[in-house]
Amino acid sequence: MLQKTLTKSLVASAVLASLAGGLATNAHAAEGPEWSFSGYVKLDAMISDYGDGSAGSGTDKNIGRQFYIPSLTPVGGQGDDAVTDFHARQSRFFFDVKQKLDNGEDISGRIEIDFLTVPSGDERITNSYAPRLRQAYLQYKNWLIGQAWSNFQDLSILPESVDFVGATDGMVFMRQPQVRYTSGAWSFSIENPETTVSLVDAGTGAVSRAATSEGIMPDFTAKYKGKSGNFSYSVAGLVRQLAYDIDSDGSDETATGYGVTFGGKLAFDNGNDIRASFTAGSGIGRYLGLNTFNGAYVDPNNSLESLDVMGVTFAYRHHWSDKTRSNIVYSRGWADNTDNLEGSLATEFTQRVGFNVMHSVDKKLTFGGEVSLAQRENDAGVDGDLTRLQFMAMYTF
Repeated sequence: MLQKTLTKSLVASAVLASLAGGLATNAHAAEGPEWSFSGYVKLDAMISDYGDGSAGSGTDKNIGRQFYIPSLTPVGGQGDDAVTDFHARQSRFFFDVKQKLDNGEDISGRIEIDFLTVPSGDERITNSYAPRLRQAYLQYKNWLIGQAWSNFQDLSILPESVDFVGATDGMVFMRQPQVRYTSGAWSFSIENPETTVSLVDAGTGAVSRAATSEGIMPDFTAKYKGKSGNFSYSVAGLVRQLAYDIDSDGSDETATGYGVTFGGKLAFDNGNDIRASFTAGSGIGRYLGLNTFNGAYVDPNNSLESLDVMGVTFAYRHHWSDKTRSNIVYSRGWADNTDNLEGSLATEFTQRVGFNVMHSVDKKLTFGGEVSLAQRENDAGVDGDLTRLQFMAMYTF
């Protein structure tokens, strides 16, 4: 009798435990999302000497005074123009959320903002600037949906730099809305299309940019990421359609764009590393060097033609101690200007070399100084240079 009673008690306990587990599981699924908030506060202070022209008045007049933008180095001007700028506009916030859905699957999302490039505000009294959206995406199973870094880009090769980007001229650097699928080392995406076209004034040779949203096909990318020992690498490809209504008659001229990019990082046991990339393609101008080069141009036959571009980057990081390190960075981008772009004011190449020293008092507090020399030359052979000394202080939380 006692044995039967004990058996019934054990069975009842097991049933209750099972029910409790099920209730706990359901309760967990019904719980609200888990939020986290992080970011950093950064001050940039820089002295910029533009060797061949004016930098523009105020950072709102020339956003190249906020951070290095290759296409904005003035050429062919008269005399030097030295300016000093302080700003905290790169300070950044990350809002992350994750949650378990009723079907048992995990979902997460991120919203990221900073204050760069926006034109509002002033430097006279308040130095107030509106926030801008950098990233906003969700991740569910193997899918990423929203605005994020382009799948054509390799974030691991971004060098440590006092400047916002560092290896800007020859690097793929792009954030945009997309739908991405990742499976193991492979990832594929369809991304927001945009065509930028070079228009040349026949009289002066001046080049203007027409940005259109007339293409119907999204940009297609595929990327493979691999690793062998201390060497990690990526290979990515891009195919896209460019479209522009040349005659304004409602019918678009189209051209095909395509490109490949290779990125690699070699890490050494002492913490030093080498990072490099090579990019080449036709019609991929807006992906390279912050759109220094456009995707296409109108040829003498009034047809739309893709513009061939290439870019290289190299960076070496050396640790002097556990808290102090230096980075030397070189980047170059260039275009094969043909037809009516030859001899025009279209940019032929830009390049920049920089050297910095970074010191971390703590892993959350870093001070840095960087000196850089940049150059831009147009197809008419007119060039200009920029020498910049920049300092930063950054607290990461």
